[in-house]
Amino acid sequence: MRNQHGDFIWYELMTGDPQAAKKFYDPVAGWTISDQPTGNSDIDYRMIEAGDGAVGGTLTLTKDMRDHGAKPTWLGYVGVDDVDGTLTKIEAEGGKTLMSANDIPDVGRIAMASDPQGNPFYVMRGAVDDISTAFAPDKFGHTAWNELATSDLDSAKRFYPAVFGWTLGDVMPMGEMGDYQFIDHGGRMIGAMMKAGPDTPRGWNFAFHNRDVDAAAARIRELGGTVRGGPMEVPGDQRALMASDPEGVPFMLVGK
Repeated sequence: MRNQHGDFIWYELMTGDPQAAKKFYDPVAGWTISDQPTGNSDIDYRMIEAGDGAVGGTLTLTKDMRDHGAKPTWLGYVGVDDVDGTLTKIEAEGGKTLMSANDIPDVGRIAMASDPQGNPFYVMRGAVDDISTAFAPDKFGHTAWNELATSDLDSAKRFYPAVFGWTLGDVMPMGEMGDYQFIDHGGRMIGAMMKAGPDTPRGWNFAFHNRDVDAAAARIRELGGTVRGGPMEVPGDQRALMASDPEGVPFMLVGK
């Protein structure tokens, strides 16, 4: 058994300094980021561990990556049945292939793409059929919410259901900010999409389940990050905040 086509299965922090990322995110998010890279390749990739297993990884940006436009950011991996076929579908729906499909031994086949507005994400078919729980809203340290801020909400509402089989759920009106469109997949709510405002970081943003959002806000400030909003009450009897790490990468925390 494995994840459905369209499930978020992994999360990756692209960073210029993995040790600095560890010093920040370990106390803020409650993770343990590996001290050393995994494997024997030239790529510096380190596992992000929650208390019950790996939930993501950090990829250290090389000079060549930066020269080709890469910058510190969080990216999500969407599991698909067929990477190459999904890339064809992405391009047919107005998206672009940013990194061609390639096989990583014992990991799977992956590619990087973007939606019609240029928001990047990975697509992946794992080498094994184990279920990923990287997205698990009820587990501490796991991703609890996937949120897209886009320049064209109507386009996103057409693109993602066509490519990944997502369905559009309820809508929460936000006044002048427009609609907050919830996304359902596989019988559960996985996130939402909205039109980006002038102060909203564009692209995919992820909320990590935290034990104490208020205490995390203090740690973020102490460790050189920025709290951009909150902590605040949000639906579901939860508190949430929006923040950026010391490299300016946006993320969110949410918890009871």
